[in-house]
Amino acid sequence: MNSDKSYRFIYYLLKQVLLNMKQTFQMIVLVTCALFMALTVQAQNATKVYQQVSPDNNVHLSFELQEKGKPSYSLQYKKSQVINPSTLGLELNGQESLQEGFEVVNTSTSSFDETWQPVWGENKDIRNHYNELLVELKQTLTGRFMNLRFRVYDDGIGFRYEFPQQRNLVYFVVREEHSQFAMSGDHTAWWIPGDYDTQEYDYTESKLSEIRGLLQGAVSGNASQTVFSPTGVQTSLQMKTAEGLYINLHEAALVDYSCMHLNLDDKNLIFESWLTPDAVGNKAYMQSPCHTPWRTVMVSDDARKILASNLILNLNEPCKYEDTSWIKPVKYIGVWWEMIAGGKPWAYTWDIPSVKLDETDYTGVKPNGVHPANNANVKKYIDFAAEHGFDQVLVEGWNIGWEDWFGNSKDYVFDFQTPYPDFDIKMLNEYAHSKGVKLMMHHETSSSVRNYERHMEAAYQLMNKYGYNSVKSGYVGNMIPRGEHHYGQWLNNHYLYAVTEAAKHRIMVNAHEAVRPTGLCRTYPNLIGNESARGTEYEAFAGNKPFHTTVLPFTRLQGGPMDYTPGIFEMDMNKLNPNSHSHVNSTLARQLALYVTMYSPLQMAADLPENYERFMDAFQFIKDVAVDWDESRYLEAEPGRYIVVARKAKGTDNWFVGCTSNEDGHISALKLDFLNKDKKYIATVYEDSKDAHYRTNPQAYTIRKGIVSAKSVLKMKAAPGGGYAISIMEVTDKAAMKGVKNLK
Repeated sequence: MNSDKSYRFIYYLLKQVLLNMKQTFQMIVLVTCALFMALTVQAQNATKVYQQVSPDNNVHLSFELQEKGKPSYSLQYKKSQVINPSTLGLELNGQESLQEGFEVVNTSTSSFDETWQPVWGENKDIRNHYNELLVELKQTLTGRFMNLRFRVYDDGIGFRYEFPQQRNLVYFVVREEHSQFAMSGDHTAWWIPGDYDTQEYDYTESKLSEIRGLLQGAVSGNASQTVFSPTGVQTSLQMKTAEGLYINLHEAALVDYSCMHLNLDDKNLIFESWLTPDAVGNKAYMQSPCHTPWRTVMVSDDARKILASNLILNLNEPCKYEDTSWIKPVKYIGVWWEMIAGGKPWAYTWDIPSVKLDETDYTGVKPNGVHPANNANVKKYIDFAAEHGFDQVLVEGWNIGWEDWFGNSKDYVFDFQTPYPDFDIKMLNEYAHSKGVKLMMHHETSSSVRNYERHMEAAYQLMNKYGYNSVKSGYVGNMIPRGEHHYGQWLNNHYLYAVTEAAKHRIMVNAHEAVRPTGLCRTYPNLIGNESARGTEYEAFAGNKPFHTTVLPFTRLQGGPMDYTPGIFEMDMNKLNPNSHSHVNSTLARQLALYVTMYSPLQMAADLPENYERFMDAFQFIKDVAVDWDESRYLEAEPGRYIVVARKAKGTDNWFVGCTSNEDGHISALKLDFLNKDKKYIATVYEDSKDAHYRTNPQAYTIRKGIVSAKSVLKMKAAPGGGYAISIMEVTDKAAMKGVKNLK
């Protein structure tokens, strides 16, 4: 290479180096500026507080980004702290978490006010009035977007995570949800152990700090249970502060997501969401655009307002069905209690140890002789229902397969179509219809969900063929697919699938052992009932605590009605089953009151007809009480102590009052000022006798009758574990008042 070319080559190299240095310097400047701007935005976001208040200005919500861009909220009620600053976010599988590194890109506020009418409910009209704050967040490093939507009501808040359509977050798997609820003190709480598979526990009342020491003793046996933590509890969780605030934590509109429990950091008194996992440990599978269920915080200084709250319902979508004329509240009896309390079998025979559908032949098989779902016994129930004005008769154990249904992890367990030889499905339905009564179908799935779905369409068609319009479904035992839990995303999707498929056949659903309700009955009103708690059946096993029915309306019933199956008149289970030593922890008068205090459009008179025939004067209240209402008034309430409710029957001016109390009893000076001031009424009072007691004298009651008006004040006393029930009928014929005195 000659010298001239060498100089030019060296010059070229130096020029490129200088050019690269200039570009590198420019890049450094740009990166530095971007980083500075990001830090500036983060610093600004970290100090800026976004607020929204309730329409009555009593509930104050605050949102801000904490250090490192962590979303956080807090809540006040009338200047009292309800939720201390609590962080929000999601931990994902195989991706950066959605917990920090956020900036606020936009906020907006709005207000909403409507009045809507439920298909059935506690009130004819429900007001949905809130102020909203929408916070739109961007995760700076990943470019992913997450919104937080807060709705602030006069009685609390709801918030949820929303994920708009975006390129950087399409499919994602939730490993954990980290929604915190930082408590402002060591509150009194009414709780049951956190469990992925059952809510069928007695409630415990304790301080939050005492949960760890009490939880193991609060766990009782069940057919399927998975307790997940020594400080884990379930929603709806009711609390009371030392200052007299009532706080309730729950969720609303649980769709395509796992059920939320709460895990307590008892050193710092912070609850954090704890989702139910699937068989491989994941909590939810998501695809944007999507959103989570609402997380709810209800608060009031009046316990009655917690019971009267419609916040959970209002956070659900409006009814999805155009025609709801086929959805009707139901009062029913059934072939059930004699199995639960009487020890009789669901199975037809003792001679078949193993059933295979389409292979097992019951022809010539010797019946066990005590199978209650037989033609003669069912006709007896139909006759009783027709005589006393009941809508339907539930029959359990009618279909083949009960001989080996439980505990065998059996997939192909029932077909929900083939009756036992002693159950003539055609004849019995025709007999019932001839008397103005319908039979209620029973589908126990044995938690073999895949099997239920493979037979569901044919089972619903069978119901249509014979005129059934409602079904009680059950999910007893461990789930199949194996490893799934009752409250996971997959099962929650199944429960809703069963409801929406039933709607195509104009069938109402009462699901037992399914996930606890979260207000979906507004959207899908053929979901007419759920169990999802420790119901009356446990009175036949180990008994429920006397205060149980003073807690459930504050907890389980916040999300929707319960098929509690009240109306037990014989408290000594030994009289039904010599092998039983259980006792119903209630007076007879309180059993009447439960038809009012335990709201449900689906109410069962659960005892045997022969027990009602012994107390026909008291049974009259069960016959009279409504199951659908125009108005409900919570007159007195204290969780774990007592509840007094008055409800106005749909389309009438008749009222019904119920009181349930704990083991200390309750005294009321009951004002009837909710009555029409221009009318007179005849009240029939069913109350505990002076010597009544849930343990020693539960069937002692008195009945008195008299004229009342809006000015009347009744002196009422509930015995320990007792209550009272009152029917108040509008007087339309003055002759009916002749000889009837004023009631005091």
